[in-house]
Amino acid sequence: MNIESFYKLYTEANNCIIDSRKLQPNDIFFAFSGENYNAAEKAEEVIANGALAVVVEDAKYNNPGRNIFYVDSTLEFLQDLAIYHRNQLNIPIIGLTGSNGKTTTKEMISTVLSKKFKLQYTFGNLNNHIGVPLTILSIKSEHELAVVEMGANHQKEIEALCKIAQPTIGYITNFGKAHLEGFGGFEGVIKGKSELYDYLKSNDKTILVNEADTIQLEKTTDYVNKISFGKPTSDYVFEVFAKDHFVGLIYQSEKLLSNLTGNYNFTNLSAAVSLGLHFNIPFNDIKEAIESYFPSNMRSQVQKKDDKTLVLDTYNANPSSMSASLDNFNEFEGSKTIIIGDMLELGTESELEHQLIYDKAKALSFDKIITVGKEFKKVNTTDFAFENTSELIEFLKLNPITTDNILLKASRGIALEKAIDLL
Repeated sequence: MNIESFYKLYTEANNCIIDSRKLQPNDIFFAFSGENYNAAEKAEEVIANGALAVVVEDAKYNNPGRNIFYVDSTLEFLQDLAIYHRNQLNIPIIGLTGSNGKTTTKEMISTVLSKKFKLQYTFGNLNNHIGVPLTILSIKSEHELAVVEMGANHQKEIEALCKIAQPTIGYITNFGKAHLEGFGGFEGVIKGKSELYDYLKSNDKTILVNEADTIQLEKTTDYVNKISFGKPTSDYVFEVFAKDHFVGLIYQSEKLLSNLTGNYNFTNLSAAVSLGLHFNIPFNDIKEAIESYFPSNMRSQVQKKDDKTLVLDTYNANPSSMSASLDNFNEFEGSKTIIIGDMLELGTESELEHQLIYDKAKALSFDKIITVGKEFKKVNTTDFAFENTSELIEFLKLNPITTDNILLKASRGIALEKAIDLL
């Protein structure tokens, strides 16, 4: 089966999926296989349940008469189909990567640009070598613009994702201490994330730059085709504005207040507003879009529960984002408890980075410190330390937290959100 022939079938489909449980009539199912599973086994069942076609990488299930097509690699075929589709599209695509804030920034940008455009954007965190092609294939003829999040934990991944998404505008949220193990240290993070800049420069595309970020500024100093914010001389100039734990900005004397906590979200908002203004969306419409958006994805969420304020930020964590969260929470009025969990994928730097975060927590004005995870337990010798969230939950059943404010911050694998009902 070649891409050109299959593309005609794709144009008749509703969606492309990789999970047979999410099948809707007229979907195309891409059957992946691994050591312990072979989704091709479900091919006939999926067709019987209404799929338009199935792509398999197991030759024994090949049945073109039933629209079950064998290919050497389901992944490569999916990616090649996405590239072919991208080449048929003539719309701006905004590509996002960075160590922290990718998803929040994507949500903000999409919320703003949806005020003017029929827009498609990355759903959830489908931002890898499978998620990006699925996002591209979800772009239909009615869409006028797309926002594609690109994640990576190794060098050359962003380069590969750029070949699929072919962004016309790109933004790197920041360079932080995330996935140090895969990238080979902080310099590896910078090199890996900057692959987006390399693609944009080599194709004469537009770069969105936070000129307050010295690395972004250095990487784009000699590049002309850019949109900028962050300095008084930038294209768009914003002042930070905060009220009741929430962060906003001021643009030309007009105030905007989001439902996100933390001044670290100021740059995320600035990026979204900059792109809105770049695409000629009135500031009042941008303000309305952002102020009506409420995070619901365990990222920078503030919840009021009885007489307590709960800050829920448990989708991801690395030394950079953890440090920023602690600084922000330290400014809250009233008594404060932090429950922080391990930061994953730090490799040989893990013990040192957990020690630095724990030392910082001790130096700030928190009434109670609780850590969860084996890495924090190595360095936490004086406060409450639990190996996992299950142990934490058993503790909380007998020891309710009475402080005014509670912060939950950890990598996704720690699953701290399971303890919310006990807070």
